[in-house]
Amino acid sequence: MSDMQARSASEQVAVLRHRRGTRWMHWINFPLLAIMIWSGLRIYNADVRDPFGFGIGLVGWHWFDFLPEGLSDSLGLRRKLAKGLAWHFTFGWLFTLNGLAYLVYTWRTREWRHLLPERRSFSDAVQVIKHDLFIRNKPLPPQGRYNGAQRLSYSLIIFFGAIAVLTGFAIYKPTSLNLLTRVFGGYERAKTIHFFMTISFLVFFVVHLLQVARAGWRNFASMVTGYELSDRPVIQTPASGEELTDV
Repeated sequence: MSDMQARSASEQVAVLRHRRGTRWMHWINFPLLAIMIWSGLRIYNADVRDPFGFGIGLVGWHWFDFLPEGLSDSLGLRRKLAKGLAWHFTFGWLFTLNGLAYLVYTWRTREWRHLLPERRSFSDAVQVIKHDLFIRNKPLPPQGRYNGAQRLSYSLIIFFGAIAVLTGFAIYKPTSLNLLTRVFGGYERAKTIHFFMTISFLVFFVVHLLQVARAGWRNFASMVTGYELSDRPVIQTPASGEELTDV
């Protein structure tokens, strides 16, 4: 190889991945959502029976309750309706305000362009899922700030958050907000939808943690610092008789 022929190397550069506002609202939302789920389960468990147990009612066969007594006792959820309501409503307002601030911030900074699904997001999401489940060994499609699966899941969880807030209002004030309650099919149906939004949050939370762990330390650190270290190719042309050094 000629001394004048360019040789390639790489260096690490810090690339902005998450804006400051996005990081702050992400980390604020984490404890708020955890408290909302915990206090919501206290309200849920104040019912004498488990309304979402599994079984076959026609034959009187009951498989299991969603919150068995042992789990309820260990989480401090037993028959604490008044305290559960107080915690839920207090932090529910903070959760709602943080969500509204995030929507405004995302719109003002045009971050929504990286977040909302694109035309290829659905097909890309299928390839990402197959890759993560070790079903597909081919390289992933070109990845932007968020891949297709992330765009879909993040957009969907924001939508679920809006539904959770609206159904929460519908079951909190079913008389004053009668129109909203009727939109969701009545009080009982709104309560069921609200419950399954909570289950969706729990599933997303578990999957999200697994994906963060799989992505590695760099990905996690980027949500703290805002920057992610990335390898950038550097073209180096050594002079005759000289050692190759970074430019």
